[in-house]
Amino acid sequence: MKFTKMQGLGNDYIYVDCTQKIIDNPSETAKIISDRHFGIGSDGLVLILLSDKADFRMRMFNSDGSEAEMCGNAIRCVGKYVFDNKLTDKATITIETLAGTKVLQLKIEDERAVLARVDMGEPILTPREIPVDSNKDSFVSEPVEIEGRIYEVTAVSMGNPHAISYVEDVIKFPLYEVGPKMETHKLFPRKVNAEFVQVVDRKTLKMRVWERGAGETLACGTGACATLVASVLNGVADREATIKLLGGDLLIEWSEKDNHVYMTGPAVKVFDGEIDI
Repeated sequence: MKFTKMQGLGNDYIYVDCTQKIIDNPSETAKIISDRHFGIGSDGLVLILLSDKADFRMRMFNSDGSEAEMCGNAIRCVGKYVFDNKLTDKATITIETLAGTKVLQLKIEDERAVLARVDMGEPILTPREIPVDSNKDSFVSEPVEIEGRIYEVTAVSMGNPHAISYVEDVIKFPLYEVGPKMETHKLFPRKVNAEFVQVVDRKTLKMRVWERGAGETLACGTGACATLVASVLNGVADREATIKLLGGDLLIEWSEKDNHVYMTGPAVKVFDGEIDI
């Protein structure tokens, strides 16, 4: 299997061009190639396919083999892949995902895509659609108990579910203890991506993420979008802010004009290769 390893802020995936040949069992393949000791090493597997409703279609599998609806860092890399490999000559492209069709605007330098601005669509705030097991109209700063401690959680979906809570020091926060318990909390029937956020100022937020099916990753694009939305709802951030992740920065805007969330960040190729799976 030929592949390209790419990363967006350290959130690394293995990308495979499936416009000509389909992978039979992508879930098991994701487990094999993601292993950082016996495989290639990644946060998961991304398949690039043809689409009958967009320029391309993206399927994304976590390192545990589960399929996710969407990944903000991965979709930027998909945009770079299809442009750099001349599958398209357009700088504005549409990509079909399980979370809907997304529009990417690529920044081109020396005939290569180096940056992508992604229209991530409108945030979903209704609990049953996120989903959250709640009869309320929204889930903003609601108490969630984990091992005797109460976290004030705001739930947002960006096509996949997120639970955002605020901490004093995100680096010192015990993510590996709390993250898995938040991910599998009974409130979240499809599990949840858990973001823990430190407010620096109204235009700067620091974030760590425990991703559903992958554990801690260096960055999460949909999580950064959900964090900005949650922070606006909680009155601690402006509608445009820099989200500082372990792997780097993302610029996120929640537009008042169309209610869409826009994410701008880098996409980087690491290497090409072949693996016998």
